[in-house]
Amino acid sequence: MKEFTAQITIGMTSYQLLMTLSPLKSAPSLVDQVCSRLARQLRDEVESGNGRLPPERLMAERLGVSRTVLREATKRLELQGLLEIRHGSGIRAVNRLHKPLSGSLSLLLPELSERLRQLNEARAAIEPEIAKQAALKAKTADVKQLRSIHERLVAAETHDEAVEADIDFHRTLARIASNEILKLMLESLADLGRESRRITISNVGRQRAIDHHTAILSAVAAHDAPAAAKAMKHHMDEAARDLAAKTKAKR
Repeated sequence: MKEFTAQITIGMTSYQLLMTLSPLKSAPSLVDQVCSRLARQLRDEVESGNGRLPPERLMAERLGVSRTVLREATKRLELQGLLEIRHGSGIRAVNRLHKPLSGSLSLLLPELSERLRQLNEARAAIEPEIAKQAALKAKTADVKQLRSIHERLVAAETHDEAVEADIDFHRTLARIASNEILKLMLESLADLGRESRRITISNVGRQRAIDHHTAILSAVAAHDAPAAAKAMKHHMDEAARDLAAKTKAKR
């Protein structure tokens, strides 16, 4: 009986120990550690304009890892849009975090017209908020830069120049808004947005974009957040209508 009681006690003790155990967290792999270390430094390299990284052999030595581990890490960072690897010219730090999403859009939505339609829906959801935040946070230098970009749109002599000035205007608003998530979302749509703008500017000209940007710029300069959001919403609504009309005409 004593032996049986002892077995129960031991069994209960084992059960109590089991209940106090928690899952072990696996240690990051060497590749994960290298990715983490490099990612922290790459943005500084891009911002400083010194995007070129040391040769693979030297980086591996400094990090204390094999070239195989470093190669796997840099390949992963390239897929994430933080590195550009060119055989023969080395590795360069870049800021293309939007590329993974941008590249997925054509796979998810093979038909261009549907991609453009959904693009306008996405922009209508996020760009008025970007304009609102930009109006709240814009400094004098920001407004000056925005006005300079707007003048490029006015003075553009070709469709391509107008398209790039248009994209830069919206990109600068996102930077002024100081929200990295909104900025990344907008940048992920930039390539598709370029196609959309080529269609609408070719169809209706750039004067409409100039008028809309003028209203947005004035609201941002006046720090009038509701007016900036309203002007941007009107801009998005008109762009959607122009694109829909062009698509319908083609059909």
